[in-house]
Amino acid sequence: MSAETMSGPAKGELVRAIDWRGAFWVASGVPALVLFSIGGIAGTVGIPAFAIWAVSMVMGFIQSFTYAEIAGLFPNKSGGASVYGAAAWLKYGKFIAPLSVWCNWFAWTPVLSLGSAIAAGYILGIMEPAPAAEAIAAKIAEAAATGTVLDDAGATAALMPLHNWGFTFDLHFFILSFNWTFVIGAVLMLIAFAIQHRGILGTAKVQTVVGLIIVLTLLIVGVVPFFNGNFYASNFSPFVPLAAPYAPEPGSWNIAGWTLILGGMFIAAWSTYGFETAICYTSEFKNPETDTFKAIFYSGLLCLVLFILVPITFQGYLGLNGMLDGGIVAGTGVADAMARMVGGGHFMNVIFVFLMIASLILIIITAMAGSSRTLYQGSVDGWLPKFLSHVNHNGAPTGAMWTDLGVNLVLLSIAATDATAYYWILAVSNCGYIIFNFLNLNAGWIHRIDAGHVRRPFKAPTIILAAGTILAFVNAMFMGAGAKVWNPTALWSGIVVAALIIPVFWYRHYVTDKGQFPARMLEDLGLKDAGHLGERKAGMLPYITLIAGVAVVLVSNWIFTL
Repeated sequence: MSAETMSGPAKGELVRAIDWRGAFWVASGVPALVLFSIGGIAGTVGIPAFAIWAVSMVMGFIQSFTYAEIAGLFPNKSGGASVYGAAAWLKYGKFIAPLSVWCNWFAWTPVLSLGSAIAAGYILGIMEPAPAAEAIAAKIAEAAATGTVLDDAGATAALMPLHNWGFTFDLHFFILSFNWTFVIGAVLMLIAFAIQHRGILGTAKVQTVVGLIIVLTLLIVGVVPFFNGNFYASNFSPFVPLAAPYAPEPGSWNIAGWTLILGGMFIAAWSTYGFETAICYTSEFKNPETDTFKAIFYSGLLCLVLFILVPITFQGYLGLNGMLDGGIVAGTGVADAMARMVGGGHFMNVIFVFLMIASLILIIITAMAGSSRTLYQGSVDGWLPKFLSHVNHNGAPTGAMWTDLGVNLVLLSIAATDATAYYWILAVSNCGYIIFNFLNLNAGWIHRIDAGHVRRPFKAPTIILAAGTILAFVNAMFMGAGAKVWNPTALWSGIVVAALIIPVFWYRHYVTDKGQFPARMLEDLGLKDAGHLGERKAGMLPYITLIAGVAVVLVSNWIFTL
């Protein structure tokens, strides 16, 4: 667990090229994740939506201290908290440890496809704006003159050929759609790939410029409505959840109401906890001992401000009925709403559309940078296939990046179908994120017991570490109770995807590596004997923790229903 020398990187390894500021700006795309589900949460929960974001962000900030501590134990590793947490679980089960890495990857990688889908929607709207009422009426009259009956929806579709071009493949479990959303989204992902190909230093430079613009934009959206008369306190009452998703009738604090609230907390976690990606670059820090904590701490402070401010002003302006608008729920109407929040006309609307597109490209780059390094380190450590550890001459993990790109082209074809498919992908990926979260928050105290003698550049206060452990079970409850809010099959689909690591790891470990872990991974853990992974000082506690976590998911899924 000692730091490597700074004499330079070995061939095929990542390069120590940035400090904490570089990681901060690479992670600065995380606040843009609010754009992915701000409409969905508002439409599902109703008026308590702003509180969902605030509570979730505070929880994420508390949890980040555990991640910062365990990251400091491994200055030579990249890939984020999942890699550092996997090291704690290794001696308690070979198949438990890679689950952390796998779940973190399939939680983060859909950001590429989902972000590209939203951005493609904005670009398609620029290419082919929605027709005016006069144009629709004229089209209906034109059809009537030829003896054809055409309603508003049919006339709109006829006037928007780009939006309606494409073809689909029904694979029973899901539909693959190849339309303009897919084409534009694929181009955006290729742009992100090209930027990443230059290595982490080049990526950080691009992110610094774009990130600064986006952060300032979100700050303007979060502050200006308080001063220009576009904030209405009446939009925060009555403080009760909806009776049913996407309908304005207020509900009550019964089982169904709490189920919607927990569903909101479940999906918000995917966005608000995401700044932990700032510690994906530990092995690329010039000074990992100090840069690791600073990167996640300052990224957390930025997210704390933006994830609380933006949803409050968003709701303060739109109100319940505004938040239930179809464009807001789908995400494509968010830019227009934000332009109106700051008091702009058509010109400001156009500016905000371009800023939203830039925000989404920013988070796409952030996601590819983080998820590809998770795959890279998982390969180096012997969890995942060997080809994922390939690095180009710029120090970019291109084997992992190509894998990210390929998987997300498939996910993009699913997300391009409709909003239902979009939220299904989001909910399934978040099941992975909650599993990763549970394993890694508990890895904090396991490392304290098993490696208490190892020097820590940063040591979280014990009470914060304990709070993170409690929150691991709270998050498990969110998953058990809330995943079904977004799709009836989301929880079980998420568990199936998580279980795919079993054959993947089995093949790498027992077929490729003949049952032995790579020497470098053992060296990072301070182990000399490949046959002995260290004393299990925590005894049965990790196993009891896993059983308790599964029980929380199942019981909460049974109790909370719509």
